[in-house]
Formats: sequence, C-alpha cells, structure tokens
Amino acid sequence: MRHMLDQLLGSRTRAKILRLLLTNPNKQYFVREISRKVREHMNSVRRELQFLDEVGILETSGEGQKRFYSANPNYPLFPELKALVFKAEVMEERRLLTAIQTSGRVFLLVLTGFFIGQDDATTDLLIVGTVNRVRLRRLMLTFQEHFDREIHYTVMTKAEFDYRNSITDRFLYAILSGPLITVIDKRQPAK
Repeated sequence: MRHMLDQLLGSRTRAKILRLLLTNPNKQYFVREISRKVREHMNSVRRELQFLDEVGILETSGEGQKRFYSANPNYPLFPELKALVFKAEVMEERRLLTAIQTSGRVFLLVLTGFFIGQDDATTDLLIVGTVNRVRLRRLMLTFQEHFDREIHYTVMTKAEFDYRNSITDRFLYAILSGPLITVIDKRQPAK
C-alpha cells in the first residue's frame, strides 16, 4: 500500500510529507524537522513543500529560514487526502498484525500508545505468547520505517503475563485498564 501511495501522489518524498502532516494536522514543522522525520534529503523536501504549498495543501507561517509548514484544513480535498492516508495506515497496521500473529503462538495482542493516538504511552504493542523474538525484531524494524517512528513493544510469555496480572503489576495494569484495541484475546475467562 505504501508504494501505491507513492505512485498515486507522484513521489515517495511527497507521500511521506503528506503522511506526516495529515496525521499531525495541528502541528507546525520547519524544513529541517520534516527532512529528519521523513528521512529524505533537504533539497527534495524543499521541492515537495514548495509544490504542496503552491497547490494549497499546506499552510505556511514565518519568513525565510524560520518558515513553518502544516496541513491546510481548508484545502477542498483535505478530508479525502486525510482519509486516503488513514486508509493506507490502517492497511499497513493490518499487515503488521498479520505478521505478528504468524510469528508464533500469540494469546493476547493489544494495540495502545501510538496506534490509538497516545504518544506518551510506555508501549505501543503488548504481545503475550511464544514468538520468535529475532523475527519479531526484524519485523518491527521494517514497520518502524513505514510509520516513520519507533514502535515500542512488549513481549511476555503467557506464564509471565499470568503472574504479573495476578499481582496487579503496575505496568500491565496501566496498559489493560487504559484505552486499547484488543486484536487477539485467547485468555481463559475468570471463573
């Protein structure tokens, strides 16, 4: 899906910039910051920002070297562009979840943190089960590149999870009592 967005939008750099700005519509970024976040050369970022500004997708403020860029919520196609980027992200998340599920025997898979819009959470993914950790690490590195951010994940065996859950472990309690999306839950219900 990522490559489809690149082709649809005309360039990989443009797709990355739009993904950054449309998923953070209330933030303003300067050129160097955008270049660092999308991991592209400054000149290609400047060129794409100029194009996006000319067609009205961006709002700019400041002058000269102190110029800030953000998504323009008044752009006529803003909702459609944002929906397109969101759908691409959802498809990528599904790929990630499918890959995790096939990396071993997973009893519990929970999305939190970044996946539900809470960037200050201690973990983004909780995986309980027996998984190939080397394969999982490689997998996470691949998806971190797509999401343009580090994905914090926690892996526990079922025995460790059961023990920590039984003593109301603070870390685990914070995850399970907070907002989350449960993808897999094969725990036995309490009797």
